[in-house]
Amino acid sequence: MKLSAQSKKLDNILPVRAFCIDAPRPSGLDSFVQFINQELAPRNVNTMIVLIDYRFQFKSHPELIDSFALSKSDIKKIVTACKKNNIKVIPQIDLLGHQSWEKRNGKLLQVYPQFDETPGIITPAVYVWPNADNLYCRSYCPLHPDLHPILFEVIDELCEAFQSDAFHAGMDEVFYIGDPNCMRCGGRDKAELFAGEVRTIYDHLKEKGREMWIWGDRLLDGKTTGLGQWEASYNNTYRAVDMIPKDVVICDWHYDRPDKTAVFFAIKGFRVITCPWRQPPTAIAQVKDMLAFRNESTPEMKERFLGIMQTTWTRTDIFLKNYYSSQQNTPNSDSNSWNCFSIMFDWINKLQ
Repeated sequence: MKLSAQSKKLDNILPVRAFCIDAPRPSGLDSFVQFINQELAPRNVNTMIVLIDYRFQFKSHPELIDSFALSKSDIKKIVTACKKNNIKVIPQIDLLGHQSWEKRNGKLLQVYPQFDETPGIITPAVYVWPNADNLYCRSYCPLHPDLHPILFEVIDELCEAFQSDAFHAGMDEVFYIGDPNCMRCGGRDKAELFAGEVRTIYDHLKEKGREMWIWGDRLLDGKTTGLGQWEASYNNTYRAVDMIPKDVVICDWHYDRPDKTAVFFAIKGFRVITCPWRQPPTAIAQVKDMLAFRNESTPEMKERFLGIMQTTWTRTDIFLKNYYSSQQNTPNSDSNSWNCFSIMFDWINKLQ
C-alpha cells in the first residue's frame, strides 16, 4: 500500500509509531487481522511487536509448542495484513527472565528443566508477592551449554514465519541471574552475565541479518535513580549498558511517570523507543518528550530518538473486546491500555 501524505509526514516527526500486543489465539485471528486493517492502519501505526513466545507450531522443536499455538499459515495472514498497511512486524520470545509465571513454569523450563537458573527454589503452593525467595519469574541459565542451539533454531523459525528482519528478545525484569548455587553462573558478575547473553543472541541475529530489540529496564540503575526494582535494576545488571552493542534497539518502558531515561540511552549511543501502557496523560507527555528530544538535539542524537510504542499487557481478545466497547461509549481518559492507545495515537495523528 502506498504511504499516505500524513504517514510520510509522521515518519519525519516520529519515525517509529509502534504497538505491542500479545499473539492472538487461533480462534481470534480474523478479529485480530481486522483490527490491523481497520484500527492500526488508519492511525498510522508502522511497527507491531507480537508477544508470541512458544505459541507457534514449531517444526524445529515441536516439543516446545505451547497452548493456543499459531500455524505458519495463521502468521502469514498477520504478515499479509501488516505488509498491506506498511506495518513492520517483529516477533518476541521473552528470553533470560520471565521463564515462569506465579506457580507455572513456561514452556522452555517445562520441557528442559535443566535450564533453570534456580532449580533449588521451590514454587510455593500459594504464590504471593513479595516472598522469601524473591520469586517473581524464573530465569534460564545463560551459560548452560545446551541452551542456545535450541533457542537459535526457534528464533530463526519464528523470524522466517514472520518474514521479519528484527527480533525482540524481551530480557526485562530479570531478578534471578548469577545465582550463587548455579554451578556455571555462581560467583560471576551479574552485569557481565546479562551483557554476555545479549551479545550471544545479538551475534546470532547479526549473522542472520536481523536487528535485536530488548526492553531497557535491566540497563538502568534502580537505586541511584529511584526507579526501583521493576523499571530498573537492583541486582547490578545496569552496568551491562556499557558492555553490549550500540545497535541494539532499546524499548524504554515507564508506565506511571514520564521518566526521561530515553536521554540516558541516547547519550550512551543507543537508539531508543519510549513505551507507555495505561495512563493517557503520561503517554501524551512521553510523546511530547520524544518530539522535544528529536527537535532540540544535535543531528547525531536526534536520530537515536526513534519514537513511541504503546504496550497492552493483556490477552488480545480481552484488549479487543474492551477497545471496541470503549469506542462505542463517551470517550474518557480512564487508566487502561485501550484508552491509552486510542487517545495517544489520535493525538499523534494531529501533529503538523
